[in-house]
Amino acid sequence: MAVKPVRRMGDPVLLARAQPVEKIPSPALDALIQDMKDTMTALDGAGLAAPQIGVPLRVVIFGVQANPRYPQVAEVPMTILINPVIEALSADEDEDWEGCLSVPGMRGLVPRHRRIRYRGVDAAGRPIDREVEGFHARVVQHECDHLDGILYPMRIRDLRHFGYETILFPDGVGAPD
Repeated sequence: MAVKPVRRMGDPVLLARAQPVEKIPSPALDALIQDMKDTMTALDGAGLAAPQIGVPLRVVIFGVQANPRYPQVAEVPMTILINPVIEALSADEDEDWEGCLSVPGMRGLVPRHRRIRYRGVDAAGRPIDREVEGFHARVVQHECDHLDGILYPMRIRDLRHFGYETILFPDGVGAPD
């Protein structure tokens, strides 16, 4: 398939609510997922939502295994999640630094639920139902926000904790999530 251009903050497709995927499985869905994988891999991303490549469908992918952008985080299994639903398992939140392929070069301190349950289906239509915490939970919430037209800067509580990576982390220490 292909590496697709990633839409950037301000693009209308990133601000709209994505539509549910109706036909699972399908060749068109498989092609979309392959494009998303190729794009995420090429950019060393931890995840990607379909709207980020201009497709307004409720599809996200995520996974982290020895990613140079995220050297200090626990691995997250490669997952294709279609028509996701997220449920917070407690009111406990953590604030941590996030970045986004649609907001390149920037980082912000973002609050997220510490523990969540997420459900949906994979590309074959098989159910997915997981309870996760920490970085895994953060990645899922970040990617699923894209499906509702929310970019991480919209969740930052104090804009003094939002800026360019090179300014916030001049030596690279403490940068990504």
